[in-house]
Amino acid sequence: MSSIRITVLGSGTSHGIPMIACDCPVCTSPDPHDKRTRTSIRVEINNHAMVIDTAPEFRIQCITNNVRRIDAILYTHHHSDHITGLDDLRRFNALQRMPLTCYADPITADVVEKMFAYAFCNNPDYPSHKPQLKMQQINGPFEIFGTHIIPVPLMHGTLPVLGFRIGTFAYCTDCSDIPEESFALLKNLEVFMLDGLRRRPHPTHFNLEQAVEIARRIGARQTFFTHIAHELPHDATNQELPDNMALAYDGQIITLPL
Repeated sequence: MSSIRITVLGSGTSHGIPMIACDCPVCTSPDPHDKRTRTSIRVEINNHAMVIDTAPEFRIQCITNNVRRIDAILYTHHHSDHITGLDDLRRFNALQRMPLTCYADPITADVVEKMFAYAFCNNPDYPSHKPQLKMQQINGPFEIFGTHIIPVPLMHGTLPVLGFRIGTFAYCTDCSDIPEESFALLKNLEVFMLDGLRRRPHPTHFNLEQAVEIARRIGARQTFFTHIAHELPHDATNQELPDNMALAYDGQIITLPL
């Protein structure tokens, strides 16, 4: 039976945890689960690997998790904490001796191609080593190496963004609302990973209470919350959550049937 192996490369909010110049209990915690780089995951399936987003710590995440292959990149949206590690993809071009394809909606694709124009141009005179990338705009379900990928429309405040469903796994980071039509794309999940920023309300993210409510409606066998701020200590928060819900953490590995 085919399986999906998910590695949580990063589980933290846009500031990362610890935050700069913060002495709060979570930022100074000795618990390694409270050390959170910016949000990203790696998905291995059918002898291929894809990453969803390239966080600013992408190089460090790859070293920490012994990542040696990436075949494709999926982008949820164009905010800097999800794209600015893109340049480090060049190492995988060198290792695999081939260009890589990035998949994104038209808005995200446009911003990424403008911000990293050098990575998408075919200039043989470019004076330094650079990524070799192709951009593929997506507007609905698509396939990568025989794997069916379903984009899930979400709202991140007023910005339309994407989650992704792969088999019985779905990943919905950076969202404050799930449109009604998207709930149909999230039925019968084994594992659901969802934005759960903090306890206080936030204009562009689900807080923990809202995330738990959404998770109950989705009804996945197991839900993990990600994009976590420094208000949520790992162990203490998990003790309060329902048995089938928990905070994700950097380095976590989840395996489930396809």
